[in-house]
Amino acid sequence: MHDKHRSPAEAALERTARHDHTFGQDLRRPGEPRTRVVIALTAVTMVVEIIAGTAFGSMALLADGLHMASHTTALAITAVAYAYARRNAGNRHFSFGTGKVNALAGFTGAVLLAIFAAIMAWESFGRVMNPVEIAFDQAIWVAVLGLAVNGISVAILGVDEHPHDHESAAAGHHHDHNLRSAYLHVLADALTSVLAIGALLAAKYFGVVWVDPAVGLLGAALVTRWSWGLLKETGSVLLDRQAPKATLETLTAAVEGDDSVVTDLHVWSIGPSVYAGILGVEGPSRLDAAAYRARVPQALGLAHLSIEVTHPDGSTRETNEPPVV
Repeated sequence: MHDKHRSPAEAALERTARHDHTFGQDLRRPGEPRTRVVIALTAVTMVVEIIAGTAFGSMALLADGLHMASHTTALAITAVAYAYARRNAGNRHFSFGTGKVNALAGFTGAVLLAIFAAIMAWESFGRVMNPVEIAFDQAIWVAVLGLAVNGISVAILGVDEHPHDHESAAAGHHHDHNLRSAYLHVLADALTSVLAIGALLAAKYFGVVWVDPAVGLLGAALVTRWSWGLLKETGSVLLDRQAPKATLETLTAAVEGDDSVVTDLHVWSIGPSVYAGILGVEGPSRLDAAAYRARVPQALGLAHLSIEVTHPDGSTRETNEPPVV
């Protein structure tokens, strides 16, 4: 029954809801169950390393445990983002679906990484100024355990982490952004574990105890650098930065021709490997928006494309047809 009290905006939203704007975000992504397994492994190892690092006096081991704590938190946020994006994919109040929830989770994780890096640096500097006795044998064994868990986690998340399709890779696409973020987290963990083991061995056999807290400082620097890179990457998605140059050039080259010229082009990310776009074209009257839409390569991942065509007589035609993917 028609509701006479319904506002024009609400009526428009209802009409819009007839079109599918989920863009695949309602599907469970392959990286989700793998991320949960890695969260469990990382959390257990994190607790063991923090307790052991405190008990045995190893700053490198404690730093590795804190590093894993930061990654456990970030991975947990990733898991929540997966679930939230999937469950709210059909919510019509999200104009382009819930794909950006993944970027928001990554941005939050990067902020947490920066905070933990500051904590690691502070604790390591304190140990440089005031060294403590280290139980080397116990600390080394725990660090080796951490490295083993990190290696397993890298193997679990490393599947399909990089794109295999050459055209998609050339366009700047990646597979699941959350999966890539999680993969880099555990890869950084593995590197930190290697540094911790090296520091403990150097301190035990060569007496250079200062190497242990120095590795903590090095780990903090690595985490800070990684955090900054993730902030830039996810921030560009949240701020609707233009798609990669290769994507724009591929789209322009595909559409232009037959006296057609692209006059307006906006393409931005709305989810992992999913883009929305606005395309303005000046072309001959025999070509309409549908003709130009047919020229758009499906590999570009343009799930929502609005096209405006201007003809020589000054007339315009607009279309916002179903996704091309």
